[in-house]
This record gives sequence, C-alpha cells and structure tokens, in this order.
Amino acid sequence: MLKEFKDFINKGNVMDMAVGIIIGAAFTAIVGSLVADLINPIIGIFMGGINFAGLSTKVGSAELTYGNFIMALINFLIIAFVVFMLVRTVNKMKKAEKVAPAPAPVGPTQEELLAKILDALKK
Repeated sequence: MLKEFKDFINKGNVMDMAVGIIIGAAFTAIVGSLVADLINPIIGIFMGGINFAGLSTKVGSAELTYGNFIMALINFLIIAFVVFMLVRTVNKMKKAEKVAPAPAPVGPTQEELLAKILDALKK
C-alpha cells in the first residue's frame, strides 16, 4: 500500500494539481483585493455610494442580509470576468506560438538530391 501511495504521489498529474491549487489560492487573494479595494469603490461611486452589504430585512426573528448575497454575487461576476480575461489571453498566446511559420528549407530537398543522383547514375 505504501508503494502504491508513493507511485500515486510521484505521478505528474498530482504534482501539477498541487501547484495549481497553491497558485490558485494566491491568485484568489490578489483578485479578492482587486475587487474589494479597487473595483467595489469604483462601483460605489457610480451607484451613488450605495453599499449593498448593509441591506437586510427581518422575517420574524430572523434577519436576512440579502445585501451580503448581492455583494458576493457582484464579486463572483467580477472575479469570473478577470479569470476569463486571463484564460483568453493565455489561449491567444498559445495560438500565436502554434501559428508561427516554419522556416523555409534551404537548398534542395532530399528527394531532389536523390533524383539528381539517380539521373547521374543513369547517364
């Protein structure tokens, strides 16, 4: 069982996934700061300083803070858009690498050389 576990851990997919999760956590902190510290204040300016987080209503003895849900939804949409733009940029860069033209061959091809040798041998 220990050998199987070691083989599982040593597989490239597991290590790639672990690196992806760690980078994803760091990226989440960066995007979260972008949304909370830069984008939400700008949205607040355009919406007249409205802060959705304070919106709530009481139903019986329970308080429903639907404003927090609205802010979480806005944050999700912004983060999803940022991730979409990142993936789109990476995909464009990958396509640009694939489209790069192959260098033109210099001199005669192997087939042309063989044809010349055959002609010379026939003479």
